[in-house]
Amino acid sequence: MFGPMNTPVGSWKDKRIWLIGASSGIGAALAKQALAMGAKVALSARRLDALEEVAGEASNALIVPFDVLDHAAWRTRHAEICAAFGGVDLLLFCAADYRPERSWEVSDDVAEQTLKTNLVSVYSALSSVLPTMLAEGSGGIALVASVAGYMGLPNASVYGPGKAALINLAEILYSDLHAKGLSVYLINPGFVKTGLTAKNDFAMPGLQTPDAAAEKIWKGIAEGKFEIHFPYRFTRILKLIQMLPYRWRFALFQRFLHPT
Repeated sequence: MFGPMNTPVGSWKDKRIWLIGASSGIGAALAKQALAMGAKVALSARRLDALEEVAGEASNALIVPFDVLDHAAWRTRHAEICAAFGGVDLLLFCAADYRPERSWEVSDDVAEQTLKTNLVSVYSALSSVLPTMLAEGSGGIALVASVAGYMGLPNASVYGPGKAALINLAEILYSDLHAKGLSVYLINPGFVKTGLTAKNDFAMPGLQTPDAAAEKIWKGIAEGKFEIHFPYRFTRILKLIQMLPYRWRFALFQRFLHPT
């Protein structure tokens, strides 16, 4: 009851990782650190040039660019990675789209695109990698959600619901897959300094660098944690706010939006 919820990772050397969203931000930092730890890393995103820059001269990097919205490409790329690496030990899904917007600013076509990128494409990933992992009785799925999925936060009218769904999905996956020998990791970062958060025009408490975020993620996975959330001081406050009655929670949000 008190041990790790997933199998701890003693060494990353020669672990076969497929990292989705590896061209920038947290994904790029995760890729560089995994390569430095000796893992075999397949780097995926749309921009080939950015992936090449992240991979550098690393001989343990495999560049497999594609669009996560291309369902057929998932199976093709998975087959290429399995041919090169012999399989995938960990799929880490870090691709995301984001724009700060209040509910009256939402465009239906942009919302659809965001949800397809942040949520629907995860199902393409699962349908590609799970059959092999289940057949082998080993492997791991890591989903990068967000503390924006904890509750209905202002300015996250599309991003927040998509991340809330990822949190729910990770919980379902753990219930389904743990007994079959697979590990599932739910990653809920707070604010991280990336091109996405650069769009925000409000104060971001506990803002961290991508490198610091990546270190916490790899440490959490190595320790076999299910939920990896950070920075702790900020995320713990949000978890406490989750427990408040709605009346009090909404009053706090209004004070945040309209400080006196």
